[in-house]
Amino acid sequence: MERMGIWHTDSNSVVYCISGIDFDYRKEGVKMSVNIKNVTVTFKNQVRAGRPCQSGNPPRCLWAAWGNGAGKTTLMRVLTTVLTPSDGEVYLDGIRYGTGKDEVIRQKIGYLPQELNLYPGLSVQDCLEYLGELSGIPKEECKNRIRYYLEKTGLTNHRKKKMRQLSGGMKRRVGLIQALLNEPEFLIVDEPTTGLDPEERVRIRNLLVDFSEGRTVLFSTHVVEDIAATCSKLAVMRKGSFLYTGTVQALLSRAKGKIWTANVADDTEAKRLEKQYRTTSKQYTEEGMTVKIISDVKPDIDCTQPKITLEDAYLYLMMEKKKQ
Repeated sequence: MERMGIWHTDSNSVVYCISGIDFDYRKEGVKMSVNIKNVTVTFKNQVRAGRPCQSGNPPRCLWAAWGNGAGKTTLMRVLTTVLTPSDGEVYLDGIRYGTGKDEVIRQKIGYLPQELNLYPGLSVQDCLEYLGELSGIPKEECKNRIRYYLEKTGLTNHRKKKMRQLSGGMKRRVGLIQALLNEPEFLIVDEPTTGLDPEERVRIRNLLVDFSEGRTVLFSTHVVEDIAATCSKLAVMRKGSFLYTGTVQALLSRAKGKIWTANVADDTEAKRLEKQYRTTSKQYTEEGMTVKIISDVKPDIDCTQPKITLEDAYLYLMMEKKKQ
C-alpha cells in the first residue's frame, strides 16, 4: 500500500472547494478510486465554503491531511456523505455522490470522526456489538470481527469496561474498530492522534499502517511526525492548488543542499543571521547557540549540512513558492 499526506499550508487558506483530487488503489486486479471536481459546500448561514479552483492530480496512495482550519474535515464529511456539496462532483469507484446511491457508497466506507461519543454507559463489547447490529452485520460474524480487532488494538482485556472508563487513546482505538467493523474498502480517520500522549500516538499510527493493508486510508493530522512516520507519498496544498505532489523522499531531496546549521557565540550573532537568511530554529548549547538556516547558497559563516527533516523540506518548498 502506498501512503500519501496532504498538507494545507496555512490556517487562513480555507479550501473547502477542491478540484482534481484523483487517486486509486489496485490489488489483485481490484481497483478503488476517488475523484473530486470543484466541490463547494454552502452552510446554513449561506457562507460558501469554497471557490472555483484548479489543482493537480496527486498519486494514488494512503492520504493524510495536515493543517488547522484548512477544510480537511469538511472534505472528509463530504466523502462520507455527511455533507452534501452545493456544487461540484464526487465519485467513489465511479459512483457519483447525490444520485441515489449514497447507501452503496456508505457500505464501502469506514469513518472515525475527530469527536466520537460512543455510548458511555455501555461496555466496549456491548458498544461494538450494538454498532455492528446497526450496520447490519450478522451477529456471529460481528462477534468474530470484534474479537479480531480487540486483539489487534490491544483492547481484549478491556472489553468489559464501560466506555466512560477508557482513556482518550483507548476510546480512539475503539473508534477505529467501529470504523473497521464493516470491512471497508475506504477508511477515513479525522485527527486520530489529537490529544494523545507520544506512546499512544505511535500506537495509533502503527495501527493505521497495519489497517491500510488491502484498503485505501485517508487520515487528517496537524502533526508532521504522523506524516513522516506513515506516508510514502504526499501532496502539499494551498488555496485549492497542489504546490507539490510526489514521494516524501523526492520532497526531501528537493531541499538537499539548501539546509544549513551554524554554531554561533550568542543571540546577537543569531539575530544577525536572522536578518540575512531564513532561519527555522534556534537552540542554546553549552558553547552558545545553534541556528538552522534555509539558503540556496552556503551562508557566509562556518556551517554544516544536517540530515534534512520533512519539516525542513516543507519550509524550503514554501520559500520557493514565495519567490515565484
